Amino acid sequence: MNPLRSTLSALPSDLSPWREIPAASARRPFDVFADAPSRFPGVDPEWSRLVRAKTDDGEHTFHVLDNGPALRARGITPTGTILAVHGNPTWSYLWRGVLAAAVERAEQSAAQGGQAWRVIAPDQLDMGYSDRLAHPEAPHAEAASYRRLEQRLGDLDGLMDALDVEVDKPLVTLGHDWGGIISLGWATRQNQAVDAVVSLNTAVDHPSGEPVPPALRAAMAPGLLPVSTVLTDGFLRVTLALAEGGLNETVRQAYRSPYVSRLGRGGIGGFVADIPALAQHASRTVLEEVSAGLRAWDKPALFIWGPKDPVFRDRYLADLLDRIPHADLHRFEGAGHLVAEDRNISEVLFTWLSDRFDDDAGRQSLTSPAPAAEVLGLHEQLDSMTLTWHKGAPAVVDMTTSETDRTLTWGELKDQVEALAVGLYELGVRPGHRVSLLVQPGNSLTVILYACLRLGAAAVVADAGLGLKGMTRAVRSARPDWVIGELPGLTVARTLGWPGQRISVDALSQKQVSWLGTVASVERLLRRHAGAALQNVPAPAPEAEAAVLFTSGSTGPAKGVIYTHERLGALVALLRRQFDVKPGASLIAGFAPFALLGPAIGATSVTPDMSVTKPATLTAQAVAEAALAGKATMFFGSPAALRNVVDTSGALSEEQSQALRRIRLVLSAGAPVHPDLLDAVQDLFPNAEIHTPYGMTEGLLQADITREQVHEAMSTAQPGVCVGRPVDGVHFRLAPLDELGRPAEDLLTAEEAPGVLSEIVVSAAHLKAAYDRLWYTDRQSRRDTADGLLWHRTGDIGHIDAEGRLWIQGRLQHVITTPAGPIGPGVVETPVDTLAEVSRSAAVGVGPEGTQAVVVIVEPVRSATRSASLSVGRSPLARPEFASAVRRAAGDAPVAAVLVVEELPTDIRHNSKIDRSRLASWAESVLAGEKASL
Repeated sequence: MNPLRSTLSALPSDLSPWREIPAASARRPFDVFADAPSRFPGVDPEWSRLVRAKTDDGEHTFHVLDNGPALRARGITPTGTILAVHGNPTWSYLWRGVLAAAVERAEQSAAQGGQAWRVIAPDQLDMGYSDRLAHPEAPHAEAASYRRLEQRLGDLDGLMDALDVEVDKPLVTLGHDWGGIISLGWATRQNQAVDAVVSLNTAVDHPSGEPVPPALRAAMAPGLLPVSTVLTDGFLRVTLALAEGGLNETVRQAYRSPYVSRLGRGGIGGFVADIPALAQHASRTVLEEVSAGLRAWDKPALFIWGPKDPVFRDRYLADLLDRIPHADLHRFEGAGHLVAEDRNISEVLFTWLSDRFDDDAGRQSLTSPAPAAEVLGLHEQLDSMTLTWHKGAPAVVDMTTSETDRTLTWGELKDQVEALAVGLYELGVRPGHRVSLLVQPGNSLTVILYACLRLGAAAVVADAGLGLKGMTRAVRSARPDWVIGELPGLTVARTLGWPGQRISVDALSQKQVSWLGTVASVERLLRRHAGAALQNVPAPAPEAEAAVLFTSGSTGPAKGVIYTHERLGALVALLRRQFDVKPGASLIAGFAPFALLGPAIGATSVTPDMSVTKPATLTAQAVAEAALAGKATMFFGSPAALRNVVDTSGALSEEQSQALRRIRLVLSAGAPVHPDLLDAVQDLFPNAEIHTPYGMTEGLLQADITREQVHEAMSTAQPGVCVGRPVDGVHFRLAPLDELGRPAEDLLTAEEAPGVLSEIVVSAAHLKAAYDRLWYTDRQSRRDTADGLLWHRTGDIGHIDAEGRLWIQGRLQHVITTPAGPIGPGVVETPVDTLAEVSRSAAVGVGPEGTQAVVVIVEPVRSATRSASLSVGRSPLARPEFASAVRRAAGDAPVAAVLVVEELPTDIRHNSKIDRSRLASWAESVLAGEKASL
C-alpha cells in the first residue's frame, strides 16, 4: 500500500484552512535543543555555523555544516572544497557521514600525506535551520510564494561569495534529489570554477508529456499538495521511510527536527510545487537550460545510485549518462532513494576524488599482457571454418529440439549469422548498443550471439539461474537497448518492465506482438535478409564492448563483467592452445559458456538435453546421446553436472557406453572437484584426460590441472584444493592476509611468499575489461604494481607451493579468523569431505573477528538411515562419535562444533557453490540456543 495514501486517508475531513506562514530566522540546531549533541548523532557542533549572504531577493542567513574551520584549527590546509547540496525534505544532516569521513581522512593525510577536503553543506533557504520565508497562501503550481530553481541557483552564488573558499584549488559539487539538479545546474553555470561534479539519485529532465512517478503524483496534486507536505508531515515521513531497513529512531528524529510543525514545512511544499513536470511551469526553462548544459560538461563526473528509488528511476540515470557519457557510475544494488543512509558513499566519493585529483605525477596507466598473435575475432572464426572443407560439416547441434532442425553446418551458421547481422543493423541495432539475450543455449542463441558480435552490439547474458529477482536486477543494471527473447523471456520482460525494445526469436501472432510490444522477430529477419551482403555493416574495433556477462551472484548481487572483442579473442586463443583444439573437433557443452564459445574455437558444439539453469539435471544418457549425435571428443561440464552424470551411469546402454569411451577430454569448470569424483568420472570416460581448470566469470581460465596431477598434489597434504599451475599468459601474485584476514596492499611473487595464506591476484590478456556500472567495485578489484600490468583481485584465498602449484582455500569473505590466525574454510572441508559419511561440508567462523570458533556443517551422503544416525534426535548437533571423527579429520583446525543438515544451501546457478555466509548466520543462532532454519 502507498504509505502517502495511508497518511492522507487517516486525516480528518475538515482540515483547518491554510494560514499564513511567517518568515523566521535561521538557527544553529545546537542552540535550539539543550541536549543538542545527543539529538544529532554523527554531527560535530564545531561544524555548525550561520552565514549571512546576499541573494537575488536580499540578504538571508543560511545554516551551514562546514568542516573548514575545524581543519584550520588542526593546522590542515584543504586540498579542495566540496559543496554538498541536499534535496527535499532532508537538510544538511544528510551529509554528516561525508563531513566526518573528510575530517578523518584529513587527519590521516596530515600524518601520512594525501588529500584533505573541506566540505560545505548548507541548508537551503526555507529548509533545515536556514531562514524561513513568508508564505502568504498555500503553495501550489500557480502560487508565487515558493522559491524557484532559478532563485536557488542564485542562492548558491551568494553563499559561495560569502564563504572564504580558496579559488585556486579544486571545487567539486555534490548533490542529491533536487539538490542534484541545483548542484549540477550551478556547476554548469560556474564551469570555470567547478572542477568536477558528483551526484546521488536525481534527475535533470522529465519529458513534459509523461506522467511523473506515482510516488510523487499524489503529493503534487494541487488540492493535496499543502495537506501532504505542509499541513501534515506525510511527505516527510514517506521519504524517511525509504531508507533500507528503516532509519535509526534517533537519526529519524534528527531529520524531522527542523520540520516538527507546519511553520517549518513551508519549504517542503515549495520544493514539491517547483517540480517542473509541465511545459508551462515557471521553472521549466531553467531545467532545460541545466539539462542542455550538461551535454557540454567535459570535466570529471561521478554518479552514485540507489536503484530501488521509487522516484528517481533508472530512466533518469540513463538520461544523465546520455548527457555525460564519460561519467563514472557506481550502483549500490539494494539501496534506494536515501542511498547516503543505505551505504557508505564516503568511501566511493573520496577514493574517486583521490584518483581524479592526485597530486603525484598521476596514476599509472594499467594494461593487460599483450594477447597472442593468433587471436581472431569470434565472428572471424566462422569465415575461417567455411573457407575450408569444414563448410558442410556440423557446427552446432541442439539436442533440446527436434530432429529436423537440430544441426547447422558451418556454412549454414555463417549464412544465418550474416543475414541476422544485416537484419538487426537495418532494424536499428548499432555498434555499442546492448542486447539482452533471453534465449536458452542452442542453435538460435548461437546465431543471435554471433550476429550481435559481428555488428558490434554487446550481448548481455544474465541466465535464468539467477532467479527472477536476480535477473531483474541484472538486466536493469545493464540497461540494454534491445531484448531478444523466446516467448517466456519476453513475457517476463514485458510484465516486469525490463528496459529495451523487444525482438522475438520466433514469428508471433499479431495478438502476441501487440501484447508483448515486439518490433521484429529473428525468424522473419533471417528470411528477409537471407544471402544479404555484410559490406554496409561496420566491423567492431578490438577495444569495443563485446559482452556483459553476469557472475553467479553466490557472493552478493550478480555483477556485470565487461569483455571487449580483444579480450574474448584472447580467451578463445588460450582455450585452443591449452586443450589443443583442432578444427573439426567436437565438444559437448554441459556448461553454458562453452556452448557459446564452441564455434569460436573451431569445434562442433553440441548442446545436450538438459536444463541449463540446473546443471544437476544432466544425465549420463543425455551426454552419450549428444556424443553420438556430434561424434564428440570433448565434454565440458560443471561439478554438479559431473556428479549427476556419474550417479545416472548405471542406465547406459552398450552403444552409449561406447560413445563415452570415445571422449578424449573431460573438462570441469565452475568450482573445485573432489578427487573421488574425478576418479568416478575417469571410470565413465576411461580414455579421456580429465582437467579441472580454475577460473571465474572475470577470467574463465587461469590455472589447469589433470586428475593425475590432483592426486599427486593431494598426497603432499597441503591445505585446500590444488587447482594446478598458471596457464600460458597468466601471472599470479599474492596479497598475504593479516591476523584479521585482511589482504596486504603490496603484492608478492610466489617465490617471495611460498605457502603463505594470501588473496590470489591475477593478470592476463583475457581478463575482464571492467565491472559494469560499478566504479568502486572495479576500482577495488584492481591492484597496481611497478610493471604497469592490470592486476585483478580474485577474492579467492590460498597459497602457491614450492612447485608453483596454486591451492585454493575458499573466498576472502569466508576466512575464519581464529585466535591462532586466519584459516580458509578449505583447510577443514577438504579432509572432512573424505569421510565415508560425508557428501559435502562447510566450515564457517562464529564469533568476533580474531577470536572466531570453527563450526563444521555436514551434508551426509544420500542415505536416510545414515543421515539420521549422525545427529542427536531432531537437533542439528552431531552425535559425539561423529563429531570426534570430523575433528580428527580436520587435524590442527580448532573445530568447536559439528552440525548436520540434510542439504547444504548453494547458489541456484552452479549447484556447487556453498552459501557459507548464510550457514554462518544459522550456526550462530543454533549455538546460541535459538530456533533457526536454513
